[in-house]
Amino acid sequence: MRILFIGDVVGRSGRTIVYERLPSLIADWKLDLVVVNGENAAGGFGITETIYNELIDAGADAITLGNHAWDQREALVFIERAPRLIRPVNFPAGTPGRGAALIDTKKGKRALVINAMGRVFMDPLDDPFAAVEREIGACSLGSGADAVVIDIHCEATSEKQSMGFFVDGRASLVVGTHTHAPTADHRVLPGGTAFVTDVGMTGDYDSIIGMTKDEPLGRFLRKISTGRFGPAEGAATLCGLAVETNDNSGLATRVAAVRLGGILEEACPPFWA
Repeated sequence: MRILFIGDVVGRSGRTIVYERLPSLIADWKLDLVVVNGENAAGGFGITETIYNELIDAGADAITLGNHAWDQREALVFIERAPRLIRPVNFPAGTPGRGAALIDTKKGKRALVINAMGRVFMDPLDDPFAAVEREIGACSLGSGADAVVIDIHCEATSEKQSMGFFVDGRASLVVGTHTHAPTADHRVLPGGTAFVTDVGMTGDYDSIIGMTKDEPLGRFLRKISTGRFGPAEGAATLCGLAVETNDNSGLATRVAAVRLGGILEEACPPFWA
């Protein structure tokens, strides 16, 4: 199976490059599954139903969220009619929506997509490790699903890496999101799970984590808030991770960084060239 995970889409700039590039990537790379983190897609904060539908129309098979899941209040309602929108699985009981979904891929296979959120330097949620364990126990790789993809949305690199080793050999891919800066440690772990600490954002990198520079810089310099954060609107880089899995085991065989457009150095998976 060929899987593309696209990192946190930030604002209009990030959405635009996804809409423009994803359909051709699906065709050229013969992708089976596309997962997009969309928690910053609406002006940098949350997601709307219109944006959800536009990302699905562009070719996303599943859209994951994170700590900004409910910044657009309409998400609390429309998530119930958006079966491919996945919020963190370790939100409290009774939270609208779902933390995992069994997704039909473009070629008729099944992929379990799980979204979990870390607790270090973040909200005091339920244990993400126990929540992930429940999900993969109920729908295991190879018997319940042909692929298992986990988006671990964290501040701490240690927590993301711990999740990778926790499920190594039981998931196809564990991808870290949230910090908006791509790390260079993508690899296949010893048990066969593809991993990266942070996939980076899909947005304008002439920014501070996707936001225009003046306001966050001013807060660091003067400790005074003078306005709201707003997403940078320059040319975006589409940041992602390309993973190829073994059809029999569902485990990863190859992994590569994806960086297209914008100001970062370009990277494409050489095995899909």
